[in-house]
Amino acid sequence: MRLFSFADARLGRLALASVALTSIVLVSGCAKPSASANVYTYNQVQRDQVMRNGTVVNVRPITIQKEGTSGAGVVAGGAVGGVMGSTIGGGTGRTLAILGGAVLGALAGDAAEEYVGKKDGLEITVKLDNGETRVIAQEADVPIMLNQRVQVISGAGPTRVVPAAQK
Repeated sequence: MRLFSFADARLGRLALASVALTSIVLVSGCAKPSASANVYTYNQVQRDQVMRNGTVVNVRPITIQKEGTSGAGVVAGGAVGGVMGSTIGGGTGRTLAILGGAVLGALAGDAAEEYVGKKDGLEITVKLDNGETRVIAQEADVPIMLNQRVQVISGAGPTRVVPAAQK
């Protein structure tokens, strides 16, 4: 008596690839660095910082991109592509489909991971009240405009630009 059919084996491989992809995505999403002026790590809190006042003299939109990829997209995409290729044809054609699917999946997975690793940012030029000029790049999650009064905060990690408190 036959318990599993060929279609059941295909579904099993597809389910296994889906579980692997989900696991890799979840693990790679755990370490999520931030360039936000509003995000502090535990190592950055409860530390003395220097605050300087100034005026924004230039704001330029930029793209913040992670340095390289973790490889999780390549591995996951290759695995899923290989499994999908295994469902095509038989014999030599099937082997070629598996290899082709793995290569195309790896390329697509790497491109997807690179796309996810990009954020909109601002390059902010501030003329400090003491006459010095500073340029700081950060995520574009805090609205900063030309001629706006701001505070430049530094000393416990990254330098941040935040709107000055209104009087």
